[in-house]
Amino acid sequence: MILKRMLPFSKELLERACKKGDIVIDATMGNGHDTRYLADLVGKDGQVFAFDVQEEALKQTSKRLGEQYPYVYLIHDGHEKLADHIPADNYGHISCAVFNLGYLPGGDKTVTTQADTTIEAIKQLIDWLKPGGLIVLVIYHGHPEGKKEKEVLLDFCRSLHYEEVQVLSYQYMNIHNDPPFVVAIEKKLKS
Repeated sequence: MILKRMLPFSKELLERACKKGDIVIDATMGNGHDTRYLADLVGKDGQVFAFDVQEEALKQTSKRLGEQYPYVYLIHDGHEKLADHIPADNYGHISCAVFNLGYLPGGDKTVTTQADTTIEAIKQLIDWLKPGGLIVLVIYHGHPEGKKEKEVLLDFCRSLHYEEVQVLSYQYMNIHNDPPFVVAIEKKLKS
């Protein structure tokens, strides 16, 4: 298949946005797949800050990481509070962030990401990103809360100022079972 599926496409974007030694964010830790992926991308000279509100996510991610990733910080808090947890000297130096929106795979499906907290996190991240930095949103909307979150997020993303960021949507248009899709927000380089 020539067209990339959503997760490989999101990983390709992350690979383009960060390099060894960078500071990155996993805004929805989940079971730790993206956290570990980002950790491998930035290496031991980088830093990964991973957020989740569910204790189970921290347990699963900690288990997935083992002892070999001391530069990964697992934070038991919502992504909307990222500015409370990231050292101030990282302001303007974050190269990328990833969100997998919806619920914890294999977890409690009644605990889902919410548009208001995700938007607050995106607003903070736009400030914290370095020029050329990237936010990748993988939007799962095949459940009632996901449908609500999707509509509010898309309206918000459309309202972002082109002078500050550019926003891309990558999605299948002819599949009718609510497949996930990617929205990427790139902070513009300073002129």
